[in-house]
Amino acid sequence: MANNPVGWFEIYVQDMSRAKAFYESVLATKLERLESPGIEMWAFPMHRDAAGAAGSLVKYEGYPSGGNSTLVYFSCSDCATEAKRAAAHGGAIFKEKFSIGQYGFIALVTDTEGNMIGLHSMQ
Repeated sequence: MANNPVGWFEIYVQDMSRAKAFYESVLATKLERLESPGIEMWAFPMHRDAAGAAGSLVKYEGYPSGGNSTLVYFSCSDCATEAKRAAAHGGAIFKEKFSIGQYGFIALVTDTEGNMIGLHSMQ
């Protein structure tokens, strides 16, 4: 396999305005509308030549959020910072920042839609 195994991710939501505000606040970024018939999608910033996977928030009638087994990890400078932002913007900290040895640190939070997401940093 020549590329990283994750090429795209989707986080399903019920309330797009609330979810969009949550992710933009926690990750200190702006999402961009993707045109897709019958599906509301807002993409995280994408850079074609950069490392990592791109993805979006998705609101699709009949496909509920939360309770799924997909866990997306967002890269951060210090995952404790984003975890605190998550709690301050309607989410919750599931597990505070902790070491994963030589691979850095992670924190686990839930978003406003009931999805758990991971935050990863090397410090």
